[in-house]
Amino acid sequence: MRAERALEALIVATVVAWVLGAPQALGLNLYTEQFLAAVLGEAMALAFLKLPARMRAAKARVPWWDWLAAAAALGACGTLALRYDSVVTESAMRPHDFVALAALLVLLSLETTRRASGMSLIWYAALGAVYSLWGYLIPGAFRAQDVTLTRLVVYLGLDSNALLGSSLQVAVVIVIPFIILGQLLSRCGGAEFFTDLALAVMGRYRGGAAKVAVTGSALFGMISGSAVANVSAVGVVTIPLMKRAGFTPLFAAAVEAVGSTGGQLVPPVMGAAAFLMAEYLQISYGAVLVAAVIPAFMYYFSLFMQVDLESAAQGITGTPPERLPALLEVLRGGWFFLLPFAVIVVGLLAYNLEPEYAALLACAVLIGACSVFRYRGRRAAWREMLRAVVSTGSAVLDIVLICAAAGILIGMLNISGLAFGLTLELIRLSGDNLFLLLLIAAAVGILLGLGLPTVGVYVLMATLVAPALVKLGVAPLAAHMFVMYFGMMSMVTPPIALAAYAAANIAQCDPDQAGWMATRVGWASYLVPFLFVYEPPLLMQGAWWQILWAVAISCLGIWCGTIAVVGHYMDRVPPGLRLGFLAAGLALLFPAEKLTAGLAANLAGLAAASFLLFRGYALRPRGA
Repeated sequence: MRAERALEALIVATVVAWVLGAPQALGLNLYTEQFLAAVLGEAMALAFLKLPARMRAAKARVPWWDWLAAAAALGACGTLALRYDSVVTESAMRPHDFVALAALLVLLSLETTRRASGMSLIWYAALGAVYSLWGYLIPGAFRAQDVTLTRLVVYLGLDSNALLGSSLQVAVVIVIPFIILGQLLSRCGGAEFFTDLALAVMGRYRGGAAKVAVTGSALFGMISGSAVANVSAVGVVTIPLMKRAGFTPLFAAAVEAVGSTGGQLVPPVMGAAAFLMAEYLQISYGAVLVAAVIPAFMYYFSLFMQVDLESAAQGITGTPPERLPALLEVLRGGWFFLLPFAVIVVGLLAYNLEPEYAALLACAVLIGACSVFRYRGRRAAWREMLRAVVSTGSAVLDIVLICAAAGILIGMLNISGLAFGLTLELIRLSGDNLFLLLLIAAAVGILLGLGLPTVGVYVLMATLVAPALVKLGVAPLAAHMFVMYFGMMSMVTPPIALAAYAAANIAQCDPDQAGWMATRVGWASYLVPFLFVYEPPLLMQGAWWQILWAVAISCLGIWCGTIAVVGHYMDRVPPGLRLGFLAAGLALLFPAEKLTAGLAANLAGLAAASFLLFRGYALRPRGA
């Protein structure tokens, strides 16, 4: 539909123009909130035209009321953008027209969010509104401030700490340029290149099909940053490949789900939550990128160990080399797909560029490279690249709308004072015990993730839970990384496990069983956040030898633990030795940095692991 295409193009053009400083070049001094209002209006109008009122229903045509709602969204946001000077000076007086405008903006934002992501955020918003209005009647630590309805509505709809706050700003200014890059890579052959690269690197080893799935998911995750999108793009290739190699459909779905979920943690292009983290902590995205390197490595290391040992236990070998693409041939044909990532890393770390500038520069480099070089004998046409850029308008809808609704929730937490009260209550509930508070935070993150996407979980957890962790001595970066990580893990944690459900659909197996299998396959991934909270070197904080020691000990502990879980090393491991490997693994994972006797436990675990591993190697069957 022409109107939809026009709105998609308008969203992208507005963001690119803002990032490149077009308003300033034209002599226009605009508030950031005016720009955000314009993009939000375009996104909401597109949502009304594109998304059906009933989720999962087909939308053959646009009914007249959705046209009316789209016009109302454009009109309301356009009015806010044009009259923002008056809003800044007069909204505190709460004139009737501003109250009506704010109410309309909030209602339209929540309705489009419902269409994009379901009812979860809407229920949270409804509960937040009830608490904000009547929470002052609650005695004790959870007593809210007394807020009138008009003050609440105006604050949520017009204040820069609510709807037009930092969540929406990060989604629009930073995330959209990276999604443009992802769309370009996907349409220009980048997905095929990364799949071929994974096949060339991992296909020949035992369980090669599953290792290709893990590698391909990690590489494609740098493009998408979305677990379900990652499963959909990579799983259609890797899941049938794993089934043909001899893996069960359940195991194939689980490996793909866990591998795809971790893509949100893989630098240099992580999920939207990572950009929000940089904004909340007031640090550069480059600092977040560096801190995420080791947690991402450990996440995929644990998955590789699981896949390798399961393959050995089931006798699943790799693909013959003659049936695989040659690594040098793949790199020779598609090396230019790596250029955008080099531009981002160098731009962020060497030249301290803003993330959005680095992303747009990477887009320009990719467009230039794809217009010159071919992959698999195909050169991307200009028309195809233009379609990829324009299609970003639809690809960002859910992120923009969810972040707008998240801003409304944050506004409710701020105006009611719930965030402060909950921080104190969580500390009291944990009895000042950090480990117990971490367990509570992990459980809350997974529960919230049952109905919210990762970015929504992170916004709530960063506001409600991370401050409590910081008050008990956790470094702010570690606290925010912890809550983001468990928001991500909800994608593979039953009973919802959206990534596992998507993978099960491709594998044609039971989605509930796939979710539980994904939890088993990714068991070590649930430990990684606890490790980097207690071991700052795992977030690149400390001397180089401390970092190397922490990584080596943690990886060895994960390996021993995986041997205990799978029950296979060089041969089947009997129950008694499995307990020995489990004990050695736990001792190695015991934090030496902050807990008493931690170093002694590590050394004992190292001695036990060395003995068990060498014993297993010495007694291995011939040919193993």
